[in-house]
Amino acid sequence: MMSETKSFFGELKLSREVFKAVSDMGFEEPSPIQAQVIPVILDEKDVLGQAQTGTGKTAAFGIPIVEMINPRLHQVQAIILAPTRELAIQVAEELAKIGKHRHIKTVPIYGGQPIDRQIRALRFGVHIVIGTPGRVLDHLKRGTMRLEQVKFVVLDEADEMLDMGFIDDIETILKSTPEERQTLLFSATMPMEIKKLASKFMHSPVTVSVSRDELTVPQIDQVFYEAKEKSKVDALSRIIDMEDIRQAIIFCRTKRGVDELVAALESRGYFANGLHGDLSQTQRDRVMKRFREGKAELLVATDVAARRLDIENVTHVINYDIPQDPESYVHRIGRTGRAGKRGQAVTIIVPREYRQLRLIEKLVKTNIRRENLPTQADLAERQLETLRGHLVNMIEDGKLIAYSNLVAELMEEYDSVEVAAAALKYAIEGVGNKEAELEEEEEMSFGNTGARAGMVRLFMNIGRANQIQPQDVIRAIADGAGIPGNVIGMINIYDKFTFVEVPEDVAARVMYSMHHNLIKGKKISVEPAKARN
Repeated sequence: MMSETKSFFGELKLSREVFKAVSDMGFEEPSPIQAQVIPVILDEKDVLGQAQTGTGKTAAFGIPIVEMINPRLHQVQAIILAPTRELAIQVAEELAKIGKHRHIKTVPIYGGQPIDRQIRALRFGVHIVIGTPGRVLDHLKRGTMRLEQVKFVVLDEADEMLDMGFIDDIETILKSTPEERQTLLFSATMPMEIKKLASKFMHSPVTVSVSRDELTVPQIDQVFYEAKEKSKVDALSRIIDMEDIRQAIIFCRTKRGVDELVAALESRGYFANGLHGDLSQTQRDRVMKRFREGKAELLVATDVAARRLDIENVTHVINYDIPQDPESYVHRIGRTGRAGKRGQAVTIIVPREYRQLRLIEKLVKTNIRRENLPTQADLAERQLETLRGHLVNMIEDGKLIAYSNLVAELMEEYDSVEVAAAALKYAIEGVGNKEAELEEEEEMSFGNTGARAGMVRLFMNIGRANQIQPQDVIRAIADGAGIPGNVIGMINIYDKFTFVEVPEDVAARVMYSMHHNLIKGKKISVEPAKARN
């Protein structure tokens, strides 16, 4: 395999199984924190890392941990503490991918999930536990999890856990692990409490800092669309059909994603080519030649493969997969709007990616406008506009004598408008079309939350004791989830919690965007309410 993956990861002391997993995941080049941290952990040193969300830190600690633990010892050898259940699940999924060929078993444990299920998983034997501090401490007190064999302790997003009041729980957990463990602490900021924690529990840690440069974005139109995971390809097809795209670069996160999307687009009749690190130079040159000559309207690429591309006529950049960090976003959209020409950047997100989009907006100091996916009616209207333009060109060009006699004959029996309309219908429906109905993915099931029809009632752990008013809740939801404030329904504020009703079709987005957001300086949790009996 000739790729940048090998040039970096091939230099490390990684087993064939881990290297294969890394390649399967489509990693083409390490992020800055991965390049700095992985060798240090493999050298069995503690790490104190300052890095924000989206820098690739999960793989930075996950790759060496998976490499160094013993798959034949079915006991907890690494424990990773995360501030939220969402992050715990996300980290567990990524570590499972990294460890699949070594048969490393991971389990996320967090509040809100039946503890009996977690106890059964721990009894069966797991190598890596990823959990929130409260639930991990609960298992330690029950004696359902033992940490005598732990070699690694990871504190992920330590400042978040500090803000949520977990510092005492963390210290108790650390004291329950062996003294000779490796401790890896990652935090976006380094307040004094985090530094004290590091000095107390870490052994001469190597400090790694990944800072973000000041980011600026080109003056191009930036929009985003929300789609369901299962229907992203069809959503992309609608956007392509609606937009006036002459040439577009579509970004995917992995090489496999590029190949799968190219196949899906070609099956729908689009001219698309893929570009990623597994292509030989000859293949890459052939793809770029086709794209520059306009023989392929769509170039599907990974970030690494698209580097150093300078193509003047790219009208659109489409983020099929949202970039993991703001730097990548800026680099991607800079491929359009060259030489003063108009360009547009389009991002497709699924509901759980809403917070990442808002993070990008905040850090690059730009506004990404929300648009609704085109409907079949929109596409039909667009098609008719295009058809009208073609007909006008044909009429002005003449050369219609071959069809004139047939039209004259039909007009003796039928109205001229009907003849023309039938001809158009035959021309459109006779050649088939590449439109596809968006597949309806199963909506997130909220069950009965006690809300009125068409609404979902949500619970928030904030109330009158925090001096909040209804307008504070409305403003936070409207800004965070990008919905009009007037669609928010009944709000009931109690002393320590609040219920708010939101439309069912945006409830998932509200939950994803608002969970652990701030209202009047307090970090909130959001979950579906239980129906009142």
